[in-house]
Amino acid sequence: MTKKTLISVIIAVYNGAKTLQRCIDSVSNQTFKNKELIIIDGGSTDGTIDILKANNDKIAYWISEPDNGIYNAWNKALEHANGEWIYFLGSDDYLWENKVFEELETYLIKAESESIQLVYGQVARVNENNEICCIDGSSWDHTWNGIMIDGVCTFTHQGMFHHRNLFESYGIFNESFKIVGDYELLIRAFKQGGYALFVNGLIVAGMQTGGITDNCIKLVKETARARQYHQLRVITIPWLISYAWAISYPSLNYVLGSKNTRYLVNFGKLFVTGISHKKNAFLKRKSN
Repeated sequence: MTKKTLISVIIAVYNGAKTLQRCIDSVSNQTFKNKELIIIDGGSTDGTIDILKANNDKIAYWISEPDNGIYNAWNKALEHANGEWIYFLGSDDYLWENKVFEELETYLIKAESESIQLVYGQVARVNENNEICCIDGSSWDHTWNGIMIDGVCTFTHQGMFHHRNLFESYGIFNESFKIVGDYELLIRAFKQGGYALFVNGLIVAGMQTGGITDNCIKLVKETARARQYHQLRVITIPWLISYAWAISYPSLNYVLGSKNTRYLVNFGKLFVTGISHKKNAFLKRKSN
């Protein structure tokens, strides 16, 4: 990777004083030096602004003003991002180890040389006690099949590095979506095919459970709206199962606890989408 290549880290935050410092530290402590941090705050009132001021030397750009949700904040941040690679991190999430960017360097070089616009690793979902509930992230064939065919979110943006050309080619986030704007962007970018580079075995970030995407019913409904918008089949067996899980999630969480519920949900999603992936691969080979 040349010295001119830069990783832009974008964080959207609103009243995130409890976890924001950990998030900022995980970026500033990276051994990889060619990075910049951009933070967009939605007008916090809980002490977040004090944290931003105290870390001013670690932040390339930050602003605090009312916004229209996470994708509005991300779009505002993109206007200030100078990096060839752009990475979005939640304010209650954190980079897993100090060498994450350094370990990704080789893969980003490879991707750029082959005009690949998305590189991703794995994400550890953790509870408030930092216990790992499960690990997200699988091969691109499996991920693409889940997104385009099954209609479920088989990815987590905390593991993904977007080349700036992706936004130049397919546009910024659709702000009409409040939870699945990243999913809708991937449909736009990869609906007709294309390839993303998966770094198997590399945990990029820890994602704390209990964020906005834990509103499961809204998540599933927005996923359906994104698919309908792009004229993809909405009612699939995996999507119906996801809807059933969304309805039962609060009860499961109460009975089993957040760690066991998240593990069960992810196991079920991987199982169902895995069967679908094998079926579609078989049909594709048969047609050839």
